[in-house]
Amino acid sequence: MNFNASTPLDHILKALFEPYKNNVPDVGLIVSAMVSKSMIANEDDIINDHIAFRTLGVPNLGIASLEKIFLAYGYERRDAYDFPEKKLDAFWYAPPSPKYPRIFISELRVGELSQQTQEIIYKYTSGIGKDPVDSLDFDHPKTVGDFFYRPLWQVPTKEEFNTLAEESEYAAWVIYNRYYLNHYTISVHALPEPYGKLEAFNEFLEDNGIKLNTSGGKIKTSADGLLRQTSSIAKMITATFAHNERMKIAGSYVEFAERSPLPQFSKLPKDQLKPIHLREGFEANNADKIFESTYKEQTQQ
Repeated sequence: MNFNASTPLDHILKALFEPYKNNVPDVGLIVSAMVSKSMIANEDDIINDHIAFRTLGVPNLGIASLEKIFLAYGYERRDAYDFPEKKLDAFWYAPPSPKYPRIFISELRVGELSQQTQEIIYKYTSGIGKDPVDSLDFDHPKTVGDFFYRPLWQVPTKEEFNTLAEESEYAAWVIYNRYYLNHYTISVHALPEPYGKLEAFNEFLEDNGIKLNTSGGKIKTSADGLLRQTSSIAKMITATFAHNERMKIAGSYVEFAERSPLPQFSKLPKDQLKPIHLREGFEANNADKIFESTYKEQTQQ
């Protein structure tokens, strides 16, 4: 998680991560506790498995827009995922180098929502007459980094936010947060024993006051058993809506991933394992439950 190099992608990832870290107190708490347990010497030792974004499937926005930024810096689009109940599509993107995190971008299928919900979403997004990413100069990474925090539409009213949340908590989160970084992910498998397994790492997290998403169990496991994931519950933040109305809503959270070696590499010693030896990609069933880290059923525990 060292973004101190001078490449454009380093600048963009740092611009994304710093505001997120400052607004998600669990990040600093977890890093400090990991240092105190000698899992890492400092924050730069953490391997960031992936970062994730949420988008709305409306003209000039969504995956087709946001992915252009990462494709321009060498990322490659990989597998597609479908989340029928949540009405979401998603893709993951492989980085240009193992030093960079994977990207996971999801998109709400707005056209499948109720008329009332669609009207609220289009009230705020229909004024975007062209893809805002097309106006970015990829040779100026500061401008690109700032883009993620640039308001593309006005904040909704509190009433509209609550109306959206009744049908799609994902929709409500995005209409307020826009492209704000949804989460970053600590690679647990890269940590020293016993913390390289989620059972021990989860115990460590809970001992330090981190509440874990219990949807589908605290550890979500892929069908092949080689990708296991845990996530914290998003902390509630004070959101300021239209007319200066305020209300507590879910912010962002932290995820933790354990990738096991592929069967043909299972005998390799841990110190010889490289990213190419590990289970790649994502798992829809896992991700489906991790989305709920910002949902009321979890945040109101």
